[in-house]
Amino acid sequence: MTAVTPMMAQYLEIKAQNPEALLFYRMGDFYELFFDDAAAAAEALDIALTKRGKHEGGDIPMCGVPVHAAEGYLLTLIRKGFRVAVCEQMESPAEAKKRGSKSVVRREVVRLVTPGTLTEDTLLEARRHNYLAAVAEVRGDWAVAWTDISTGALHAMPLAQPRIGAELARLAPSEVLMTDAAAEALRPVTDDLGIWPTILGRASFDSQSATTRLTDLYGVKSLEPFGDFSREELSALGALVDYLDITQKGKLPRLGTPRRDSTSRLLQIDAATRRNLELTHGAGGGRAGSLLSVIDRTVTAGGARLLERRLSAPSAHLDTIRARQTAVAWAAENTTLTTELRDALRRVPDVERALSRLSLDRGGPRDLAAVRAALTQAAALSEQLADADLPEHLAEERDALTGHEALLDMLDVALVAEPPLLARDGGFVAPEFDADLDAARELRDEGRGVIARMQADYARDTGITSLKIKHNNVLGYFIETTATHAAKMQSPPLSETFIHRQTTANQVRFTTVELSELETRILNAGGQALEIERRIFDTLRTAILDAAAELGLLAAALAEFDLATALAELARSEDWTRPKIDDTRAFAIEGGRHPVVERALRQQGGQPFIANGCTLSPDGDGAALELLTGPNMAGKSTYLRQNALIAILAQMGAFVPARSAHLGVVSQIFSRVGASDDLARGRSTFMVEMVETAAILNQADARALVILDEIGRGTATYDGLSIAWATLEHLHDVNRVRGLFATHYHELTALAGKLGGVTNATVAVKEWEGEVIFLHEVRAGAADRSYGVQVAQLAGLPRAVVSRAKSVLEALEAGERGRTSPKALIDDLPLFAAVAAEPVQAPAAPSGPSELEERLAALHPDDMSPREALQALYDLKAAASPKDA
Repeated sequence: MTAVTPMMAQYLEIKAQNPEALLFYRMGDFYELFFDDAAAAAEALDIALTKRGKHEGGDIPMCGVPVHAAEGYLLTLIRKGFRVAVCEQMESPAEAKKRGSKSVVRREVVRLVTPGTLTEDTLLEARRHNYLAAVAEVRGDWAVAWTDISTGALHAMPLAQPRIGAELARLAPSEVLMTDAAAEALRPVTDDLGIWPTILGRASFDSQSATTRLTDLYGVKSLEPFGDFSREELSALGALVDYLDITQKGKLPRLGTPRRDSTSRLLQIDAATRRNLELTHGAGGGRAGSLLSVIDRTVTAGGARLLERRLSAPSAHLDTIRARQTAVAWAAENTTLTTELRDALRRVPDVERALSRLSLDRGGPRDLAAVRAALTQAAALSEQLADADLPEHLAEERDALTGHEALLDMLDVALVAEPPLLARDGGFVAPEFDADLDAARELRDEGRGVIARMQADYARDTGITSLKIKHNNVLGYFIETTATHAAKMQSPPLSETFIHRQTTANQVRFTTVELSELETRILNAGGQALEIERRIFDTLRTAILDAAAELGLLAAALAEFDLATALAELARSEDWTRPKIDDTRAFAIEGGRHPVVERALRQQGGQPFIANGCTLSPDGDGAALELLTGPNMAGKSTYLRQNALIAILAQMGAFVPARSAHLGVVSQIFSRVGASDDLARGRSTFMVEMVETAAILNQADARALVILDEIGRGTATYDGLSIAWATLEHLHDVNRVRGLFATHYHELTALAGKLGGVTNATVAVKEWEGEVIFLHEVRAGAADRSYGVQVAQLAGLPRAVVSRAKSVLEALEAGERGRTSPKALIDDLPLFAAVAAEPVQAPAAPSGPSELEERLAALHPDDMSPREALQALYDLKAAASPKDA
């Protein structure tokens, strides 16, 4: 059996400590993977799987990725569900040899890379948060905590177990921490959301230990100054901190003080409604086609993330909504200043993520420069806003833009205009910032000049014009000539000066005592310069981190100005209006539009969007329900969705796509629109529909807005009608909501005369020569029929099928009027009538050439003048025209 080498023994020991992660084992300029890790990584990354040595009599599978390109490979592995342990060399091979010639370079895992702990720009989407969440349960009480370590945000929220799915859908975390017990209890939720929880032990969620972790993290004796957190909230927060400590190997990121959020202050939107309304993700799962993609006019990464947060969690607090709308209104009214602000904001880098990388010691000179640029633009913004009459919401943010002059001056003087990516490369500290650095650089740079002069002298003294002085990492500086000059260099008197070092296939290399001494001075100067720059980098990094709290407020202020000006630009360019928001239960919209559909129509050739109003005016504390009928494709679903989107936009603080809007604050939005199944969990389309409808009926309160489309369509007609009827009555009598209820069950329109809060509306159509024309206008009243056969004809069903469908429909309608059973009618209809109804006759084959063909064959164009050719064409046209009877 082959003995285990010291290097492989070290690898196996480190791998045993990280069994659930792929181990990126640093070997020089590569991260190498072995055994099962290598096989899995090679397949996931589509790279070659090779072999390296033997272990227990078998070949050791191996693959590797270059260190300089590792981030791209990491991203691929993370997206495919892997965790990666990054194992670095903690000393150089030379340092290891000091312990013995066979000593292995000391290596340690410095970081566990997981989906929720990414910080590098190349691994993250700049305009989206990357949340790590934890769900905790203490004696039946639940809480969710979440953080984005790339920005430092840290939040916690207590909530009932049924609300966990809605909150996780809102956050869309990249990774969720749970205990085994919590994961089992929440399996239906995680399965529905496509989440695979990361399981931690109970010790990570211990609330007492969590308190200690948090007080140690913030250097305080008590968490009371941060808020009154419950045991379940502390449990979730503590699990986050413990997991970060594990994955970052003790280098905790910069985390802001924990903030306690409340569901009562947010507009509640469940997971199904988010999917149906396509708020932040389109039907295909990406950003395209979503409301977010249409309304995003932000010019900074921080502003884009703030927009997504506001859209995902609109406020239900009246004062907050009005303050945000006032900020947008101010920006919309001051167009010249807003344009100047947006120009300055475009030059603002992502300071939040730069701070995070610096706090984790993963930052570089460009992160220092990012902070400098942010401070520079903040100062410019502050100057532009100096005389502006800002609303209170923005006036507070303006104050956060100033007070950083000393730090800005330090960074301005210390850094060059365009620093390199890595601190180890040097060259990022500006001249004249540090006298010792300037002296070291001068010696280093003069040394290069001396090398050039020395080369010229040696070439002259030897008479070998092709002689060069070169450098590599093995030999250092050396003199190189071609092999044809080797004998001359190795013969007296030159051999007394030039000392042979190496012979290659075509070159011979020498050194001199003078060159060796110069090399020592140059190398010491270069190393000394790099060491001084590293020290300066640490000083600047410390200065920035000492001001991290203030810089976090500055980043938030820049994001607020970006969002306010972006929403103002949206309102101006799209002709949106400021809605009136109050604490009534009003819902009155004039000329409302669906922003995503309107954009799509514009891109498809400028077809105008037909605007429609919607009025849901409850009588006292009663319900207000609009029962909407009309054919498919007429725009019912669009109308339903657009009114929900207008409410969401209004409560996030934006203007809305309407001529006017008066909305009482909505507490919840529920949507059951569109058909989908869940085959993986054995649920049909109808079952999914019933589950979502049940959630609405069980949870909706009197301030909820409910939109329902085609309830009951997935089962037999009378079953579906009964369910739709009972659902509408329950929403009216028990839930007392404001809502829109679209249906093809025209029998339901009779409820408008029985239930005081129900009104009928229909989407208008026009029938012309057997075809239906959609007008997309919502009018009072009820549709007389669904025009399903006409829609089928528009969809391209064969003409024979459409004709047969019309015959069956006429018979069924006549039977309904005569109270004849459908079965008897079907028995009376001729079998295969669709085939006989419209026979297709093949044209008879011609017995010979027609008169027209004979005349055409007799023409010879080459022999005809232009006038004769034209006359012949007239004659042929006359011959082809039908003769009068």
